[in-house]
Amino acid sequence: MIDRYLTVAREGVHESEIKRSRFLCALAPAAAADTAQEFIRRIRKEHPAATHNCFAYVIGPDGRLHRASDDGEPGGTAGTPMLQVLLAREVRDTVAVVTRYYGGVQLGAGGLARAYGGAVSAALDNIGTIERRRLALVTVTADHQRAGRLENELRAAGRTVRDVTYAAEVTFHLGVPEADLPAFRSWLADTTSGAAGLTVEGSAYVDV
Repeated sequence: MIDRYLTVAREGVHESEIKRSRFLCALAPAAAADTAQEFIRRIRKEHPAATHNCFAYVIGPDGRLHRASDDGEPGGTAGTPMLQVLLAREVRDTVAVVTRYYGGVQLGAGGLARAYGGAVSAALDNIGTIERRRLALVTVTADHQRAGRLENELRAAGRTVRDVTYAAEVTFHLGVPEADLPAFRSWLADTTSGAAGLTVEGSAYVDV
């Protein structure tokens, strides 16, 4: 199973111009094909006068689900280069739509491929990516007297503290790499003299 992957940090648009044609690359996170398709429809509605609205998306940590469309450009000159950039840069759960407003100068097949692939690459650079890691979801419980010090030590140790709940006890919701669980159990027992409780509640991909 994939331990980590990149995804786009947020929804955004980056514009470039090549030989008077405008290329607007819209990127968005998409964890499902339906989400990607809805984003594509929205961008098309926002640019009804555009010459083309080409797209590519990659869903899933392993990138197994992916799709691309040239939207009227010569076959293989738009959607495929866009998809290749996402795959090559190991970006997943992401949809890209490149809107082109034709500027009157033909680019040729090679020029189109470079323009569409370059638009996605530049947008990724501009908007940014974040890493998601597959972590064990762990809850740690401690009494209020120990909780403040424990939270400081968890954060100082670089642990991913996802949430803290205060009730009769204080519960810390953490993400811990599965390979680190034995060492984390030992560390927690030593740090709290065995007074803290620990429960593992499955695993998930978490932004880090």
